[in-house]
Amino acid sequence: MRSKSFFIILVVMIGFTFLGCAVGGIFPIPLKYQPQKEFPSLQQRLGSVVGIAPTKDERSETQYIGHHTSFRGISSYFKSDPFPLERVIEESIRNVASCYGIKVIPILNWDGKPGSLKNIEADSILMIEIQKFWIEGKALTFRTEVKSSIYFNVHLGVKKEGKVYSRKIYMDRELKVAGLTPEKVENIMNQILNDIFDHYFSNPYEMSTS
Repeated sequence: MRSKSFFIILVVMIGFTFLGCAVGGIFPIPLKYQPQKEFPSLQQRLGSVVGIAPTKDERSETQYIGHHTSFRGISSYFKSDPFPLERVIEESIRNVASCYGIKVIPILNWDGKPGSLKNIEADSILMIEIQKFWIEGKALTFRTEVKSSIYFNVHLGVKKEGKVYSRKIYMDRELKVAGLTPEKVENIMNQILNDIFDHYFSNPYEMSTS
């Protein structure tokens, strides 16, 4: 009886190893920032009108946001939805701003310097550079090792202060799962997005220290 039970458990665990992206392909991953915190002073800090400069995707690979290698060596790739990834970032800013009565307008020509803030038609302006946005899964016996990283450079120009607050945000996570499905990729990357933006909007004036 024990031998039979062990065999059943073994078969189930092997099955998990082969689940999730085993057939390969390209999988769209819905990405969206959903605030987990409240930011009561956000409008006071950013103003009633916030400009968004075009997000800069500085990654060497901009087509995908992740890769998975199955136990049998089959590759799968993950793609942001919406695409390109810049849309995810800009929609995240619009969504949180609208919750606090902040109007968001596009500003296409900000150079990121304090001296040009007097010429913008907004109380403040945000510009984000994507340095890394990637999840990597490698299936091993009975488990899949997952490494995920999101790196942003965020620049906030505040017109009334004539100052630009710049911050580097790096977040890495590693975990082991039974199988890396697109649904798990969605949960992992969205949770990191939530953590990053929740922390940022809690104190947008914080700056990186060298």
